[in-house]
Amino acid sequence: MKSFKKIALAMVAAMAMGTLATPASAAPMVVTSVKKNTGTVAAPTWTAQTAGTSAATPITISVPTDNSVDSLDVVEFVVTVDTGTAVSVVATNAVVVSAFATSTAPVTASSGSSTWTQNVGTGITSTFYVYTKTTAVSSVSITNLGTTVTYYLQGTSTLIDKIAVTGVDSAPAGTSVTVTATAQDVFGNKISGKTLNAIANGATLDTVTVTTGATLTNFGSADVKFVAPATGPVTIVFYAATADMATAVTGFSTPSASSVKIIAVRDLAGDVAALTTQLAAANAAKATAEAALAAEKTARAADKAAADAAAAKAVVDLAKAKADADLAKATYIKEYNALATKWNKKFPKLKVTLKK
Repeated sequence: MKSFKKIALAMVAAMAMGTLATPASAAPMVVTSVKKNTGTVAAPTWTAQTAGTSAATPITISVPTDNSVDSLDVVEFVVTVDTGTAVSVVATNAVVVSAFATSTAPVTASSGSSTWTQNVGTGITSTFYVYTKTTAVSSVSITNLGTTVTYYLQGTSTLIDKIAVTGVDSAPAGTSVTVTATAQDVFGNKISGKTLNAIANGATLDTVTVTTGATLTNFGSADVKFVAPATGPVTIVFYAATADMATAVTGFSTPSASSVKIIAVRDLAGDVAALTTQLAAANAAKATAEAALAAEKTARAADKAAADAAAAKAVVDLAKAKADADLAKATYIKEYNALATKWNKKFPKLKVTLKK
């Protein structure tokens, strides 16, 4: 019985020691509030957001085209964490700031960073704000002690900073020409649903009023068409209503309510005639070059034939010269030995040596 009590006491002691040695488990991070201002800057109404947990349903906020990141341009996040831990935020296509602009503390569109970290110290909450300068979907990833939560937001833009115009720089007379105008804000975002007016000098447009599109293929853009006249150039001016234009603000470029495109008109028959003349000249030059090359090849072939003949004759001449020399030597030896033989017979005591 005593042995059983000892074992029980040992187990209780071990459990107590284990309790003392093991720290309390860290509470998981909780995003306690996600809000945006649905009122005005002067009278804000911070409304809780149920969207933003999916890229398909982002929280929408206006982009700061006035170069002031005020309460209408941000999403407010409040996160609850354990005391002494850090909250880290990584924004993609978005910017994190610790506060939005007020009348006494300006926050411009160049403020903030895509990454942000705060140690809550003795507190348990972290509050920060996120804004974006793009109308593309942005993401905000919030991390604490290995737990990460991601929200999505998207900027909206309604004020035109400039009208970008694209199209050919020249067109043949009588052909159809398309010119595209795109409404853009100060950050380069395309703006849909805007009415643009167009006037032309030198041609008749198919329409003088267009609305920028809202589909994937024409978002923020609209086309006008005309048939190139016999002579040019054609000048097209696009302009927007004053109400749709952004106002000039410090730190940004001055908005431009109009844009001009000049298209030169080419004489197609003249272009064809000029190209035909150029082709004929090129063919003539080619024929001349080919004839010169053929003549050069013929001359080089003749030179080679003459060189080969000369080399062959030299070989023959050398062989003949050697044969003549050999014959002359043999004849000399024969004649010398004949005379020597006679001498030796007549004067045996004065013999001479025969040549070989």
